[in-house]
Amino acid sequence: MIPKEVLKKVKSIEIQTRGLVNDVFSGEYHSVFKGRGMEFAEVREYQFGDDIRTIDWNVSARMGHPFVKVFDEERELTVMLLVDASRSADFGTQKQMKGEIAAEICALLAFSAIKNNDKVGLIIFTDKIEIFVPPKKGKKHVLRVIRELLYHKPTGTKTDMSMALEYLSRLITRRSVVFLISDFQDEDYQQSLRIASRKHDLIAITITDPREIELPNVGFIELQDAETGETILIDTADASLRSGFLENANQDRTAREKVLRSINVDRIDIETDKPYAEPLIRFFRERAKRFR
Repeated sequence: MIPKEVLKKVKSIEIQTRGLVNDVFSGEYHSVFKGRGMEFAEVREYQFGDDIRTIDWNVSARMGHPFVKVFDEERELTVMLLVDASRSADFGTQKQMKGEIAAEICALLAFSAIKNNDKVGLIIFTDKIEIFVPPKKGKKHVLRVIRELLYHKPTGTKTDMSMALEYLSRLITRRSVVFLISDFQDEDYQQSLRIASRKHDLIAITITDPREIELPNVGFIELQDAETGETILIDTADASLRSGFLENANQDRTAREKVLRSINVDRIDIETDKPYAEPLIRFFRERAKRFR
């Protein structure tokens, strides 16, 4: 039996996201993703105005003049939500935990997808696969996805994105739109990310709390690594310690951005102290411009 408070939270998220989906996201979603899933139809001679990116250079070389590839838009897409539920997702110094924000973002993306008649699937992972919900259509299915995100209690504590990405690649054979939602507190995931991005349209959504970047000056505090349980006592009055903490956090963020950029994976940066809708809308609109 699902607790009443979870059902109430599901309904609250549905109401909260409905306006954004109706007013903004469904249209932007359509511009960005509908038509990006394409099936090859034929090759024909180049005509004035054709996109030069569709030129088939092999056929053009054989025939002596330019030919282009013609594609048919797939009738539906599959959207996969790949969500990190490790212990670090239970951290938040603002109004919400990172995991709660991840659930709301998933709801927004899922409702946008079904409004465009697409399928939505879910993989919740830690250092193991926690939940797999096969892709389906419909509001009832999306509500199940949200319930799983809110109700499931992970048994794993750490993050293994490589394992999750490899599981995705084995299970979802058709090219899909994949949102990888995590704080990216992991290592050695580059190769798996690269392989998955070749097969799918992969977008990374990073969720960060400001206290993971910068420590306040509040004297002695005890910090615990949510994933390992290791604790350490530090003196935040030490300016050099705060400076080193900030430098390490910035180095980690720069390294992550470099990896994603090298693989051509788009990213959306979410911070727990700021509204998440704004960077999502900005991403959709900027990406839509690229595909016009």
